[in-house]
Amino acid sequence: MNYENYDPSFPDQPVADLYLPTWANLPAFRSKPAFIWAEDDSSNSPTTSFLTYSQLNDSVQSISSQLLVSLQRGQTVVVLCSPGLELVEIIFGCQRAGLLTVPIFPPDPSFPKESYHHHHLIRILSQTKPKAAIAHQTYITKVHDFISSSSSKLANMLKNLTWISTEDVKSKTTSSLGFDPLSYKGCKAEEVYLVQYTSGSTGIPKPVLVTAGSAAHNVRTARRAYDLHPNSVIMSWLPQYHDCGLMFLLLTIVSGATCVLTSPLSFVKRPRLWIELVSMFNATCTPVPSFALPLVIKRGNTIRQGTSGTINLRSLRNLIIINEPIYKSTVEEFVTVFRPFGLNPSSISPSYGLAENCTFVSTSWRPSSSDHDGHINRDHHQKASSFPNFPTHNKLLPSAKLAPFGESNEVEDMEIVIVNEETFEPVEDGTEGEIVVSSPSNASGYLGHPSLTHEVFHGRLSNKVNRCFVRTGDRGVVKGEERLLFVTGRCLDVIKLRNDKEIHPHYIETSAYNSCPKFLRGGCLAAFKVGKVIALVGEIVKTIERENYSALRRICEGIRERVMKDEGVEVGLVVLVKSGCVPKTTSGKIQRWAAKEKLIGGEMSVVMEMPFGDELRMNKVDGGKGEGKVLDGKKMVMTDIWEESFLISFSTPLNRPLLISLL
Repeated sequence: MNYENYDPSFPDQPVADLYLPTWANLPAFRSKPAFIWAEDDSSNSPTTSFLTYSQLNDSVQSISSQLLVSLQRGQTVVVLCSPGLELVEIIFGCQRAGLLTVPIFPPDPSFPKESYHHHHLIRILSQTKPKAAIAHQTYITKVHDFISSSSSKLANMLKNLTWISTEDVKSKTTSSLGFDPLSYKGCKAEEVYLVQYTSGSTGIPKPVLVTAGSAAHNVRTARRAYDLHPNSVIMSWLPQYHDCGLMFLLLTIVSGATCVLTSPLSFVKRPRLWIELVSMFNATCTPVPSFALPLVIKRGNTIRQGTSGTINLRSLRNLIIINEPIYKSTVEEFVTVFRPFGLNPSSISPSYGLAENCTFVSTSWRPSSSDHDGHINRDHHQKASSFPNFPTHNKLLPSAKLAPFGESNEVEDMEIVIVNEETFEPVEDGTEGEIVVSSPSNASGYLGHPSLTHEVFHGRLSNKVNRCFVRTGDRGVVKGEERLLFVTGRCLDVIKLRNDKEIHPHYIETSAYNSCPKFLRGGCLAAFKVGKVIALVGEIVKTIERENYSALRRICEGIRERVMKDEGVEVGLVVLVKSGCVPKTTSGKIQRWAAKEKLIGGEMSVVMEMPFGDELRMNKVDGGKGEGKVLDGKKMVMTDIWEESFLISFSTPLNRPLLISLL
């Protein structure tokens, strides 16, 4: 028999916050660390601090009481705290106070107008209309300095907020031993408690309304899917403000587990920190975007057996890989490198999720009846599957194992269907279509977007009259007797070819990177259609930004040749740009739409461009030979665009315009 809860004496709660006092009031859990913060210092030896279940519950109770001194239940607050234990306390404290929370990464308090965070903060304040902002006192002081020295739109918006310092709401600590769940006044299951912005991978980030009940259902679903329990140790460096990073805060509490946290910036600065912390705390579960795997291999400071005694990955039961699509070759390389350090291939857990379903949707991982650390699965009839035995589809790993069509998935009340994008009719297995999801985890909609909410959150299949499906905007295909789901890409990113065929841009980008991995930055390439031409923009490593024309030309030609060889696709324009030019989401996804806009708008620092083929006719000013041009860091500027053709103007070192007509 398969029990959702690990002790039937403690029933599941309607909201995630109610699990916290349940654990905190148990003698065995009062002194157990709920969250551990690891700070990577200059000596590469992390320093740690922690919050026990009892300390966290007391802090949350105190914070909620203090917040309600100046705020009223149901009001909206924007949380501008840096990653850390304090942010965890504030997020749970806001929920217990019954507030609608909008957690975001705190922008530079000087708010430079050209930064993404400047515009995103204006968007958030305009859409959510918060009553107050919560931040550290030093940050608030800098914000007030900005307000006093600026008359901008953002300054006026910030001026109208009630600013609450974390020091003030944490100044009083009270005991919560007498906490009574029956008198709970926090966010109820049916109430919206969180505004979670989408990643922005295919468009401007949208505010998703998440109820406390749907969030609790989502993390319970994930807990069961990954077989998490009070003995689990989670390690996460993901952003704690939304999506997977935020879900794992709730998932920790629902599971009664311990979670080790560090900041995304620490990981980016020193990727090896991630596997060091997994080893140091004997973590059993860790979620990472797929781009993290090659990054650790490439920048892992020479990871070799015998030279890295601090690395031991034998404890891992779930290496959860997010950020679809997931290439098998990427995972295979990681497994090959770290298997000598105890990594069990069966711990690989390819997964799928999105903000519109709170976060978690599915995983193709299934626990075996007796896994490598001796844990016995409660359902001996559940068929095991693991990474080495996963089949592939066009080089990709599956992200779910679906039930027969018309039946709910074995994990909770979740149903995943592949439909035709135009007709919303289910397609046969083996046919690619849009992924739609129906679940109690579905969010309520987009704040301030009623028409889009109806379109995305209220899809109905012909034979599912009483059930709504969320349109994910992702494409997928179900294959095989086990009905494995492969997430193939984003609907809006699909590139249409001349022969009426289609290709997902990640195949072009992967092939292009593989043509010259030493000189191109992995995960920093974007392919898209411009007119009738396929363009590829790729960041190059800093060491070759000043290389000569011949070297850069060979890179461009190598990209075109490799893409043609691997995918049979003609790339019409290759643009090499400086590091940091290709825009990404906070979770590391390429924003191809934004890359195209930057290219058109002249906002990329171009090192070299090279057009190919008869479709590109060079203006006779530059000889009409179609050869590449080294731009020495000058910016590309689009001068005109129309339906079938456009002109691109380049500023060369000689200040001569180079015109390309793409027809």
